[in-house]
Amino acid sequence: MTDQRGIPFMHMRGGTSKGPVFNKKDLPEDRDTLAKLLISATGSGHIINIDGIGAGNSVTTKVPILSKSDDEWADVDYFFVQVQALDHVVDFNTTCGNMLSTVGPAALEMGLVEPQGDTTEIKILAVNTGGRFVSTVQTPGGKVVYEGDASIDGVPGTAAPIQLRFMDITGSATDKFAPTGNLIDTFDGFEVTCMDVTMPVVIGRAKDFGITGYETISELDDNKELFEKMESVRLQAGEKMGMGDVSKSVMPKIALFAPAKDGGTICTRYFMPWQTHPTLAATSSQCLAACALTPGTVADGMLDRPNENPAKVRIEHPLGALDVTVDLEPNGVNSVVHSAEILRTARKLTQGEIFVPSDIWVS
Repeated sequence: MTDQRGIPFMHMRGGTSKGPVFNKKDLPEDRDTLAKLLISATGSGHIINIDGIGAGNSVTTKVPILSKSDDEWADVDYFFVQVQALDHVVDFNTTCGNMLSTVGPAALEMGLVEPQGDTTEIKILAVNTGGRFVSTVQTPGGKVVYEGDASIDGVPGTAAPIQLRFMDITGSATDKFAPTGNLIDTFDGFEVTCMDVTMPVVIGRAKDFGITGYETISELDDNKELFEKMESVRLQAGEKMGMGDVSKSVMPKIALFAPAKDGGTICTRYFMPWQTHPTLAATSSQCLAACALTPGTVADGMLDRPNENPAKVRIEHPLGALDVTVDLEPNGVNSVVHSAEILRTARKLTQGEIFVPSDIWVS
């Protein structure tokens, strides 16, 4: 008997994130066992994840788990797990829009869905949040392709485009567009907007927190005082948003706005929440776009709001920008975002078995 157990997986980049992608049938059902397995697989808890395939950042320890859906509408169930890179913490309650871009290609490669032609539309149900998404994947000749001409900021080169449409995204975790009942709340003297569109996010003004909003990732990660301020605000906001004690949860996220400086709609620095995101989470981008479009939020005075609907919002981040198209029905705290669309790319990096100590999962 070997002292390690091999588990089939695909290691994939999705948008500006990456991590191991699994078929649900190959993993344990028990959440505690699953958490231990994924901590081992990624090397969680070490500064560079030396004993696993993570890379020392929470954007590189994201785990999609896929299965054929029993839902009448969906083709594929997408169960997402966020493994924290630097701590032995696993969060089963959130989702990830960047890694959502891996779901279509991986589901096709796993045989969970069949290609439909030169493009394949895959209906995806997010098990964690109940969200519904449609992913359009390039499948010329009935085969998944990863090479193409699409580019996204934060990823070198080009790849095949994957169009993602997010549906029924208002109040994804709290059932409310503005979970506190206000468009502005104040915690520790900081004004913030608490909003829930695809992902609950606490959004402040960069200048209020003592930064410009144009800092580099390393400058922000070295600013321990900033993180202390943000975490205190985030914990209080989480309580008021009806999410309870969020000290061990990655939700709500936190982001800081500044006026755009490179031709975009608005600029942001986004946090995961205990590390700076190198770019911007695809899920939270929709919440930030909705905040930017909504009068009475912390975004007031930072932008010229588009008049059309759906509206395209270009959000600047440390490595470029992300375009989000939002269908928003404005009504103050009762506004509704009907859908949002973004363009992402994905690539399969390796495939085979990932090994964990066999005593983690005895079956």
